[in-house]
Amino acid sequence: MSAEDALNRLVETMATLRGPGGCPWDAEQSPESLVPYLIEEVHELIEALEAGSPEDVKEELGDVLYQILFHADIAAHATDSAFTIHDVAAAVDEKMRLRHPHVFADGDARSVDEVIQRWEEIKKEQKAHRESVLEGIPEKLSALARAASVLKRSRDVLQPPTPTHPIPQSEDELGAELLAIVAGARQQGLDAERALRVATRKWEELVREQERASRDGVQDSPES
Repeated sequence: MSAEDALNRLVETMATLRGPGGCPWDAEQSPESLVPYLIEEVHELIEALEAGSPEDVKEELGDVLYQILFHADIAAHATDSAFTIHDVAAAVDEKMRLRHPHVFADGDARSVDEVIQRWEEIKKEQKAHRESVLEGIPEKLSALARAASVLKRSRDVLQPPTPTHPIPQSEDELGAELLAIVAGARQQGLDAERALRVATRKWEELVREQERASRDGVQDSPES
């Protein structure tokens, strides 16, 4: 069976399970009810990528793919703004082609740094309607993942906080230090997850204040 045939068969399997005479459980699911399963499958995939075998990775990729097809099939039968898995594929294909002009168009990026720089420039052009660089960061990220995203997005708005102690030189050392910080926080009765979430929220407020100040400065400039 070809790769295309296998994918089409899986799409048909999903349609059958959610169609008349299919599985009652599958048929009654909604995007909201599937969120816990999607989160679980993504975390299982991450674990497989970091510590599993190729077979584990293949299985977990399949489970994540199945969740994507599940959501797409629900969307295909929506009464408003319906779309199919083929629409999803077409949209992301177009996005990737637009963001890789050095491959699909006449761009001339030759190094990884140039590719990353052009990628960020194109993203800014496509997201120009956003009022803040922080828009679009998922609220349900863990505190650590959200902090990393916020700092990455805002690096051109505010300089990141300065570390107050030497930074470990490897991820093994960093992981051990983070674990020790969490252990120390627990001993003091502190919630490390909440503490980082609050600190990140305060940083976001500073970023948005700086963005507003920059916009006001442009609007008030005699040259504007």
